[in-house]
Parts: sequence; C-alpha cells; structure tokens
Amino acid sequence: MDALHEQTAVTLRDRLRSREITPTEVVEHFLGRVEKLGPQVGAFATVTADAARERAAELTAGPPSGELWGLPSGDKDLWNRAGVPTGMGSRAFAGEHRFVPDVSDDLVLQLDAAGAVSLGKTSTPELGFPAYTEPLTGPVARNPWDLTRGAGGSSGGAAVAVAAGLLPFAPGSDGGGSVRIPAAACGVVGLKPSRGLVPGGSGLESLGGLVVAGPLARTTADAALLLEGMIPWTTKGEVAHGYTLRAPSARSGDYLATALWGTVPDGPERLRLAVTTDSAWDDFYDVRVSPEAISALDAGVWSLAGLGHDITDIDLDPAPEYGPAFRTLWMAGASAVPIDDPSRLDLLEPLTRWLVGRGREVPARQLVEALRTLSGFERRLVAQVSAFDAVVTPALAMTPRPLGWFDAEDPERNFEQQCQYTPFTSWLNVSGLPAVTVPTHWTDDGLPMGIQIIGRPGGELTLLALAAQLEDRLRWPDRRPPLW
Repeated sequence: MDALHEQTAVTLRDRLRSREITPTEVVEHFLGRVEKLGPQVGAFATVTADAARERAAELTAGPPSGELWGLPSGDKDLWNRAGVPTGMGSRAFAGEHRFVPDVSDDLVLQLDAAGAVSLGKTSTPELGFPAYTEPLTGPVARNPWDLTRGAGGSSGGAAVAVAAGLLPFAPGSDGGGSVRIPAAACGVVGLKPSRGLVPGGSGLESLGGLVVAGPLARTTADAALLLEGMIPWTTKGEVAHGYTLRAPSARSGDYLATALWGTVPDGPERLRLAVTTDSAWDDFYDVRVSPEAISALDAGVWSLAGLGHDITDIDLDPAPEYGPAFRTLWMAGASAVPIDDPSRLDLLEPLTRWLVGRGREVPARQLVEALRTLSGFERRLVAQVSAFDAVVTPALAMTPRPLGWFDAEDPERNFEQQCQYTPFTSWLNVSGLPAVTVPTHWTDDGLPMGIQIIGRPGGELTLLALAAQLEDRLRWPDRRPPLW
C-alpha cells in the first residue's frame, strides 16, 4: 500500500470510514510531512500541531461524521480561526500588532463541521492582493517543481502544500485568480466556483462580488470532495444558503460523483467547446502568451478533441473599458484594509501601500461608474460563454515566475507584471463564472503548465466532468515533484 500522502483524499476518506486507519494516524503522517518539507517550500505560516492532534483524537474516539471526517486540511492565513494568529502575510499584523481572533470565520466553521482537521495556516502574500506569495514577513511559497520559482498566489501556500504532499487537499480563496493561479503554477487542480455557491466564501460580502472560496487538490475527485465539504447541505441535499442570491447548483454528492465518473448526470457526452487566447486585459497591457502556454493549451485542446468534443476557435468581444474599471475596483477594495495608524501603514509592502493609498483617493462616483461598467462587461461575457458548454483558455500566459521577478519597488510596474502573467483569471471573478485549471503539459525544465476551462453560471458539474476526462487521459496525478 502506498504511503498515506501518496493516496488520494477519496481513498483516505474511504479507509477512514471503514476504520482501516484512524484520524490520528492520518494527521500524524501529514504533520510529519509538514515538519520534514514545510520549511523548504514555505507552505505554512503557522503550524498548529497540538491542536490538530487533539482534534484528531476527538474524532478517532467518535463515529465518522461529515464529508471530510478525519482528513487533514489547512486554513488560508487570511481567514480567522479562534485562538490562532491571523497574519495575513503582513508585518502590519505581526509583533505588537499581532491579531488573535476570538471567533472563527464561517468557512473555517464549515470545514470543521464537515470533519476536517486543520494543521495550521497556509501562507499567503500580504493581505491576499498579489498573484505571487513572497511576503516580506515570510514564509515565501516555493514551487515544489523548482524551488527557485514562485508558487503563484494568493493561495500559494495551499497549492504548495498539496503539490508537495503536505496535505491531501486545501481550501483557498479567489478574488482575481488566487486559487487558479497557484494551482496552475504548481501542477494541481484549482476550482473557482460560481459566485454564491459556497456560502462561507460566496463573493457577496466582497466589493464587486469578486472573492469566492474554492478547492485545490491533486485529482479532480479530491477537489470535488473538498467542494462538497465546503458547502453546508440541508437534509434534502440542497445548499443551505443564508442570503437571497442562490447560484444554480447540484445536490449533495453530485460533484464528487461527476468527478469520479467523468460525466454529467443526464448531460450530453459530446460537448460544444470554444477555445481562445484573448483576455480582457489585451486592450490595456501588452499581453503576450508564451510558447509554453500555447503548448499547454494545444495539449489540452487536442485531448478534448480526441475525447469527441466539438472544438471552435473564438474571439472574445473587445473590452477596452475593463482594465481601468477593474483597477478602480481593486484599489477601492484595498481601501478597506483595517489599518489607519500611519506608522502601521508604513509597515505595508510598497505594492499594498500603493493599492491602499490609491484606493482611499477613489471618489464614490468613480467607483459607482466602475461597478456599472463591470456589470455590463459581466452580462456580455456571460452571454458569449453561455453559447457553449465551456470555453478553454491558457491557465497562465507564462511559466511560473522566478522568485523576485515581480518588481518590489515600483507598484505600477508590479501590477502590470501580474496582469501580464495572469491575464485570463480576474475577469471570471468580475463575471462570477466558474472556472477550473488543470495541468496539461510539463516544460523541458520540468515546470507544469495548464489550461483554464470556463463554465456557464452554475456549470461546475460540466467543468468537473471535463477535468476528470482530461485527468484520465493525461494522468497528471502520476507525476511527482523532485522533493516528493
């Protein structure tokens, strides 16, 4: 039998439920992995080993309960867990400014209710804004495939933990690509759900509806299993929402079943898929898609065509208004950072300090106009995407960036670099559409590259089915990073 970290989360779940192994055994094994490899890859900002052992012992003493019973996980270090410091990747929340919450966030409580065991806080860039995880306060999330490369962000620690076998899966949050970017950089599956699907990370509480919570995992089925656990279900198997907006969704168990079988219940086997290398940033920045990204796109598209799906090349509608409006929204969101003391603001890194400062200068009218502009963009994009069962793009425009590649001193240049590296992600947050990234190609240097598959609103089942079909064909879980 393979070591526990080499087994899928679904396999571990089944073995736990059959009492073949215990939560204590599983947690001890993964804590050993964290102790051995964690410092090398910078996956965790905080490890809560004692609390994890106590939680595992409680679960071991009781009956199996919850979709994720006994499975190790981690909390992104932007989320609050009662009694554990929330560092947010920032010097402004360290030392004398250290913040230890008394109350856990809804998503953390939901993962607990599903039976997961948190091993600690996964690392994140400062306040979750950058698309790379290299905070000055540390730890830097290093790509397990090449430790001189970055892991992406902002769920960089989560992606590293999964790719390096420190966790079977990990939850992340995605406000401009923060699940999909690190998943693509680290060669794992990353799913951004439709806005409103995951109540503990619905997007409704964030400005413009950008930030939603989603899973990262080595296999499609493991991502689907974690998604099931991130959702509170009613006794009728429906999503238990605490607000009026309700995204189209499946019933309890449908996500995992679709990922395991690779087909949508009662859905067509042959799907109409569109392919494009266009992005909403093309009219604002000089976006160039690298040969490595094209190779990954070709590998994914050829595989999908070989599976019998209809493929059509399309051009997205031009969107010259997108760049200025998104920048306004992103900066306005940064203005709400809960820091007012000038000396504490000075502790922020140049990029974050620039975003906060510019955001606090945005007039209310400019923000309202930006929101109106992006709402119109959303309607047009949803209409274009909905003409197909799914739309395929590259996941990233470049290979995972070398550590230190992003300009640390010039925020304007830094923001431009991020958009050029990740031009295909933020507009799915603006539109609220679901999207999944999967690895389809490894470069000659051994770096993973992949594709992004975009679905209709509430189209997670179709995305999971396509990802599962590609996984069966391309066998990416069989690959292991050098330090594995």
